[in-house]
Amino acid sequence: MAISTTPTSFFLIAILVLLVPINHSFSSSSNGGNIHSELTDLRSQSPTGVIHLSDQLLRQILTVKIPRPFNFIIFFDAKQLHSKPELSLPTLKNEFNLLSSSFYTNNPENDKLFFFTIEFQESQTSFALFGVNSLPHLRLIPPSAIDLKKDSIQMDGSDLARLAESMAEFVEAKAKIDVGPIHRPPMISKKQIMGIVALGLVLSPFLVKKIVSGDTILHDKHVWMAGSIFIYFFSVSGAMFNIIRKMPMFMVDREDPGKLVYFYQGSGMQLGAEGFAVGFLYSIVGLLLAFMIHVLVRLKSRTVQRVVMLFALFVSFWAVKKVIHLDNWKTGYGIHAYWPSSWN
Repeated sequence: MAISTTPTSFFLIAILVLLVPINHSFSSSSNGGNIHSELTDLRSQSPTGVIHLSDQLLRQILTVKIPRPFNFIIFFDAKQLHSKPELSLPTLKNEFNLLSSSFYTNNPENDKLFFFTIEFQESQTSFALFGVNSLPHLRLIPPSAIDLKKDSIQMDGSDLARLAESMAEFVEAKAKIDVGPIHRPPMISKKQIMGIVALGLVLSPFLVKKIVSGDTILHDKHVWMAGSIFIYFFSVSGAMFNIIRKMPMFMVDREDPGKLVYFYQGSGMQLGAEGFAVGFLYSIVGLLLAFMIHVLVRLKSRTVQRVVMLFALFVSFWAVKKVIHLDNWKTGYGIHAYWPSSWN
């Protein structure tokens, strides 16, 4: 049966057609304000400022009129993968929370950027909208983004190894928003410091007696020798950098998930394994030099001295050459030797 259209009904339909866009525009604008205030409330309820994102909340955000009055950045998580140490998802999530709390500490009145975490088990539809099929994954959605997969900006997975600092650089570069310094909690809490001080006061009479009598571990020269070697290795291996940045010993190759990467090609970041490798090579050179200065000179045989010295110099030259080769491969900068001009 065909639908008949009378002049009166046609007039009513025409009015409705004209009113729908106006009503839709008004609803989008009103909804945008409601969503913005709702996100601000959710952020204030979180201790770190990170909001848990669900499929429903994402749909509400997408109803906001383009361009949206805010950027938002999402950390994609999957609890079933937390047990895989090569992914470091719990560590990266903690660093993301640290980034969020630092941002809101530095910019308490800023409502132009929101931080979200989304769980795979709860929001598989949202994962599909973004086209996320591997973790770790961090993505920034600018105000003008319409297609979540094409218009959003993914952070390079290799940069995530630098943790919160690299995330802050990513936000500042892509969103043009100043994050500010990262406020990391102290390695030792105030309660721990108070406990150490109290323990020191209790043991101080016993320690003073031992020091005066010269019967302590600090009076053993072998302890000082071992400590010197440890400090030397600790210094040249970049261990302090690894501790501060919480760098992993290795990472998974993004092109081949079954392969582990121990040496990262690129300046500004190093993995724990490559730091220990360089520290080991430097320590070989240092120990051989100390051996030649303090032990080898005491040998009476000139022949043995020369043979051992030549062997030590050869090994030292090999170790330094390996370090230079690794630096050239990692940074792209070459180190060249120049003969004195008088030799030409």
